[in-house]
Amino acid sequence: MSGSLMTRSLIALAVVVGLAASTARADSLLPVGPKVGDQALSPFYRWSETLPESPGVMLRKEPMLAQSEITSAALAERILYTSSDLRWHAGIVPVSGTLYLPKGEPPAGGWPLIAWAHGTLGISDACAPSWTGHKPRDATYIQRWLENGFAVVATDYQGLGGPGPHPYLIWQAEGRSVLDGVRAALSAYRDRLASKVFVTGQSQGSGAAMGATVIAESYAPEVPLVATVATGLVSTFPDGPYKPPQTTSIGSPIYTSLMLLGGSLPDGAASADDLVSEKGKPILKAARESCTTEMRNVARRDDITVDNVYVEPIDKVLTRLTAVTDMKAVRLKVPLLLGTGLADSTLVPTRQYAEVAALCAAGNELVWKTYPGATHNGGLNAAFPDALAFFRGMLAGQKPQSNCAEITEPGAPGEVAQGVAFND
Repeated sequence: MSGSLMTRSLIALAVVVGLAASTARADSLLPVGPKVGDQALSPFYRWSETLPESPGVMLRKEPMLAQSEITSAALAERILYTSSDLRWHAGIVPVSGTLYLPKGEPPAGGWPLIAWAHGTLGISDACAPSWTGHKPRDATYIQRWLENGFAVVATDYQGLGGPGPHPYLIWQAEGRSVLDGVRAALSAYRDRLASKVFVTGQSQGSGAAMGATVIAESYAPEVPLVATVATGLVSTFPDGPYKPPQTTSIGSPIYTSLMLLGGSLPDGAASADDLVSEKGKPILKAARESCTTEMRNVARRDDITVDNVYVEPIDKVLTRLTAVTDMKAVRLKVPLLLGTGLADSTLVPTRQYAEVAALCAAGNELVWKTYPGATHNGGLNAAFPDALAFFRGMLAGQKPQSNCAEITEPGAPGEVAQGVAFND
């Protein structure tokens, strides 16, 4: 064989080996690109260097644009930190979020830290609160913590802002995003933050908050978690003692489409594009490119409903999905405050009561508060005074008095038209 021919053969062999190695590596990487909601927001959100091997490492931070509802922050930053992917087994991934420190000098030992987990916004990068700003209700909630002397770290969750899909409602994955945001914040501002962490979340975020609480001991045992508050409860407990009379399925073309794109379909199953009808395709396009407000607008504009959005009945579509909100009730290491708006017609009160009953049956230190007239959207700030008193009591060393022995089944809030989606 001539030298040139041998050289070409070796090059060809190297290319084949290289392609094979690249393919092997690609098999373990996140799905990326427009089909999973990736967008070019700004260079801040893309990390081109080798990622650290550990989760919870602060990668970078920059000033966050001012938001009118948040006036008590001396420092407001957009942050990028490492977490570990659970759904796609891709190892360490960058996750974005925001971090706020109160005005004034920190108290002795530093400010206690609130880890905030937001409700449903969408699955595309454009929905990341660190990019768009927090929705006014959530910004008001963050402000109330700041003005009462708490710092706040707010994850966007994996895949909102950062690369790859957002594992929507997958509580184990969302819990990692919450805890790793805490790790990053504590390491970056150890001189101003106390070793006292409180988790709070609403709707989708209630599942993330519960997920963080469940996995904290095994996933992030060094995080000094003190207590958890969750409102607009989304988690389901199929082994619990109470079975809600209403279905726990969220039969909406908005939420179901987000689950289709957000990792609820098992690997190797039919794709979201396979399951959505021609009529429903604008919903997927809106989900990939924008957020829930635009998805709702598209559904109204094009008259997309539960009856025409998919190629098969929505109930059958839902059976294809992994039951991502299902949890097993366990006794947790920290006390819980759970809040339910009794006018919640998105996650009906009886569904939320089932979560409370399951966690009570597991022996948790749990306080359940209900708010007459509060809707799904309104329950978060309705519960704030109780959440503040709960966390302050824990800081003062007071043990909360569980009311598990007194809880009773709530009434239904009324019927809701099919296909309507609500604020989270």
